[in-house]
Amino acid sequence: MKLFYLAFAGVLYFASFAGDAFAQAADHYVTIQLKSGPVVIQLLPDVAPKHVAQIEALVKKGEYDNVAFHRVIPGFMAQTGDVKYGNMEKNFDASQAGTGGSDLPDLPAEFSKTPFVRGTVGMARAQDPNSANSQFFIMFADGSFLNGQYTVVGKVVSGMENVDKIKKGEGQNGEVSNPDRMIKVTLGKK
Repeated sequence: MKLFYLAFAGVLYFASFAGDAFAQAADHYVTIQLKSGPVVIQLLPDVAPKHVAQIEALVKKGEYDNVAFHRVIPGFMAQTGDVKYGNMEKNFDASQAGTGGSDLPDLPAEFSKTPFVRGTVGMARAQDPNSANSQFFIMFADGSFLNGQYTVVGKVVSGMENVDKIKKGEGQNGEVSNPDRMIKVTLGKK
């Protein structure tokens, strides 16, 4: 009988760690306040730990506040996150928006089998797969051609109707004149 109690105690002990890990994973949310309402994104640290850590660090510093959706292609995606040139309250440069990043280093690719579907959040990058920094995009529709080519960092869990209302760009590259912005970005569900 003692052996049963020891085994049971061991199970409870390990379950408490699993519960902590689940609670920590549940805390990886970001809320983006748009003019049409909030968008809640569940970040996926088990899929892209370095990218998620960088996004969370930038959110904590307020770097994403007032950053433009500089590239929005109807039926494809809305791109934002250029904290160097995209902040519409300071240093905004429409001609440069989308070419900058942050003061943090670029990240090595963390490609996964997680598919790009409506609501997926992926990291934008240059030609070099290891050049993602601060910019990210939210998918309006499925984009299987991106699978394994870009790092998936999260998924929209509420507010996709607000993403759909982001002002669309024109032309092939989706540049937006007088773009919408992320008004405020915070950690957690708001």
